Amino acid sequence: MTEAARVLLDTAIDGTDAMGELGARLAAVLRAGDLVVLTGPLGAGKTTLTRGLGAALGARGQVSSPTFVLARTHPTTAGPDLVHVDAYRLSDPVELDDLDLDWDASIVVVEWGRGMVDGISDSVLDVEITRATGADASSTTEADADDVPDEPRRVVVTASGPRWTGVDL
Repeated sequence: MTEAARVLLDTAIDGTDAMGELGARLAAVLRAGDLVVLTGPLGAGKTTLTRGLGAALGARGQVSSPTFVLARTHPTTAGPDLVHVDAYRLSDPVELDDLDLDWDASIVVVEWGRGMVDGISDSVLDVEITRATGADASSTTEADADDVPDEPRRVVVTASGPRWTGVDL
């Protein structure tokens, strides 16, 4: 994050429905060229949040974890495409370049993107999701990461860069 980073939201989220609603809330402020980075452990709700965002944008196709395909593009009824990226399997930020994404014309959401998207945009919306201290994700695999019990999460949305000046959630 840059010096200009500011917290737009710091809240508790109780359950998958509320996480999807947060995604819809974020969708209301997003536009083409926006980069959203999602950080959190397996099963934290990154894909659930993206699913809510996609539903609010009118994304076509099932918004699911792109773990095995790395990136999925969902045309939307509301304007720019939603590009959903999973950087979990990428070992180097240069590999994101190989995906040939349309960063400027799309809303790009990158799971596991912290440290992988530096330099792509001067404005980033960083969403960090943490689970309760006692939550055990050790038995959760990437394939069933969405199938975790509803439990409280803490979500902190931090904005950096000129795009987010004056924008509130």
